[in-house]
Amino acid sequence: MKTLIVLVMHGAPPTDFPRQELSEFFVIYGRMKREGGHGTAVNPRYAELEEKIKNWPRTAANDPFYTASEALAAELSQATGFKVVVGYNEFCAPDVATALEIAADEGAEEIVVATPMMTRGGEHAEAEIPATIRIFQEDHPKIKTVYAWPYDRAEIAAFLKQHISRFI
Repeated sequence: MKTLIVLVMHGAPPTDFPRQELSEFFVIYGRMKREGGHGTAVNPRYAELEEKIKNWPRTAANDPFYTASEALAAELSQATGFKVVVGYNEFCAPDVATALEIAADEGAEEIVVATPMMTRGGEHAEAEIPATIRIFQEDHPKIKTVYAWPYDRAEIAAFLKQHISRFI
């Protein structure tokens, strides 16, 4: 069975994106959130700015988070032996839905979706990622898609304990 991993990362705006447009993006986003709507159908200018932010050229200088995310994906691929496709919740391309489609296009029979967002209660890990997976599964019922989440609190604590012990 051909297995691929989709690693879901948060994403961040590039530091060299025009400040005025970034401010405009967040003003529109805040307004839409307050009014209970969200999405490109609600505000075409929001959609335009979102696409521009997502597709802005990324470098280590203007988006160290993107660079670190891609490096983590490479390390995870080497550790598991599976190809890893990175998908971003926001601010970067590809988004999670597109990353799942990339995995499908590469012939995945099984996709394991993972994220380093470990704690419960976050909107991305708790709601948005599962919703995107459900839509993907409706379109691709023959591809086994597993969301490797939530994490066990005891395992998170053990991981953090081990990491902290290097600094004590």
